[in-house]
Amino acid sequence: MPNRLDDRIAIVTGAASGIGQASAALFADEGAKVLAVDRPGAFKCDAPAGVTHFEADITGDDAPDRIVAAALKLGPLDILFNNAGISNNALAAGMSDEDWDRVFAVNIRAVFRLCRAAIPHLVKSPAGRIISTASVMAEGTDYGLAAYCASKAGVGGLTRSLALELGKHGVTVNYLMPGAIRTGMTSPLWNQRPEVAEIWAKKAVLRRLGEPIDLARAALFLASEDAGFVTGQGLAVDGGLTLRI
Repeated sequence: MPNRLDDRIAIVTGAASGIGQASAALFADEGAKVLAVDRPGAFKCDAPAGVTHFEADITGDDAPDRIVAAALKLGPLDILFNNAGISNNALAAGMSDEDWDRVFAVNIRAVFRLCRAAIPHLVKSPAGRIISTASVMAEGTDYGLAAYCASKAGVGGLTRSLALELGKHGVTVNYLMPGAIRTGMTSPLWNQRPEVAEIWAKKAVLRRLGEPIDLARAALFLASEDAGFVTGQGLAVDGGLTLRI
């Protein structure tokens, strides 16, 4: 039985840990050659077979062109997975412009710019794919998350627009909405305060926290031929968390 991503070339950002790392490894296991992108110094282990590490600050002026050029050295580009993201926690009345701009620079501006650089190549692919990581907070909210929620809602809006524009080229564009996932962003808090992790686990109807592999499997679906007729959609991967919100 063939692998689902045989001979595909993929870019995965935020790939040094968590969802990105799990997705890069799974894509490679399914036959893809993967350019795994993360900030300088982020990679702490050797790349697995089929994965090439590439260090770049995705907010840099020349980052999109450098990333796409590095991927093209592996072959014609088929898949872009915009996974990198950051958060902060500050009530709107006390949030600085710098904090707001930093979240938007990573979570939406860099996503747009990398999509723009990749599109001329993806439209030539027989199965072009753009996938981005948003959040269940793209459709919800919580205290102190104004910048995060707004930026992730922006990922949804960008996705729908790109899906409309790129449909005639056969390129699908979708986004993931993770719930409470055990990643590098969340683990420090949950390790320090296990009771908080327990609360979030109980909020999901499956009564557990999500793991990076849960999102990687969803990303693999959207990257594969199995999702060839799915575009412009947000897929909640949250263990049923949003059923209770």
